[in-house]
Amino acid sequence: MGCKFFFLPLFLLSHLAVLAQQDAQFGQYLFNGLHINPAYAGYKEELYLQAFARAQWIGVRGAPQTLSISADEAIKDESIGLGLIIGKDKIGAQRSLIATGNLAYRIKLDRTETNVLAFGIGLGVKQLGLDGNLLDPHDLGDNRIPTGNVSQITPEFRAGIFYSNEKYFAGFSATNLIARSIAILSDYNTLSITPQTHLYLTAGMLLPINDYILFRPTFLLKDDIRGPTSLDLNTFFLFNERFWIGSAYRSSVKLYPKNNLQKNLPNASTVGIITEYFTKSNLRIGYGYDFTLNKLQRYDYGSHEISLGYYFTTKKSRRPKCYF
Repeated sequence: MGCKFFFLPLFLLSHLAVLAQQDAQFGQYLFNGLHINPAYAGYKEELYLQAFARAQWIGVRGAPQTLSISADEAIKDESIGLGLIIGKDKIGAQRSLIATGNLAYRIKLDRTETNVLAFGIGLGVKQLGLDGNLLDPHDLGDNRIPTGNVSQITPEFRAGIFYSNEKYFAGFSATNLIARSIAILSDYNTLSITPQTHLYLTAGMLLPINDYILFRPTFLLKDDIRGPTSLDLNTFFLFNERFWIGSAYRSSVKLYPKNNLQKNLPNASTVGIITEYFTKSNLRIGYGYDFTLNKLQRYDYGSHEISLGYYFTTKKSRRPKCYF
């Protein structure tokens, strides 16, 4: 009964997501860097395939469900990174499908070839859809709610910069850079969706504790100008270069005034754990669980996320695969 009662607030939340975080969300973003930054393409300097699946707010009708499959590789003496992402996201009556090709130009800053500065762009398409059959209007004849399924296709353009060495990394990127401009010239009233530019800032470091244990703190700051600014804080321990375990905390932060947002929105969002295990030198399995800290916790059983990563080992493979 609680799930049915909560569907209306969930629709309101999904409508907020339309205005805010339209990009799919992953707790294991550090192991899915290409999803938020095209300059990450080729970072591992070998062919790498991975898949992510996330089920959010288990037990809530219409809760977000996300699937992402990607591949990337470095070519031309690792100076060029190539990457491909295919993703599917669904929340309430809204759904999206995206396919993006990514290109990174990688500059090695020293003779050790471990300090790398990369500039990346991504081009693709995004299909946005809405199923009017799942919506229950307050007013009959509401022209903002479509009859049946409707969808529209928008271009996707993203850009980013990424710096890394064996101990530190930092990146800044933006997605949906041109979709909003095109939406202004098009009729998006059918979907009630205007694509928003999303900004991502992330950084982290790797600190050795002893010969067998490494410590890695990281953060990810997400913003889209109109919606709440989100901050992810993570701490990880790596044991014997095979097993990661860490904690995750997500909260909204107020960096600057946003007059379109409700004044009393709660800050704390979720807390959880993330584990990553290399079953073999080239096969990684990950799992993450988080639960909400706001009023939503009365209705859901947390969020689950699983991931698989596979490295195609080649002769050029020469640096640790599991640090970032």
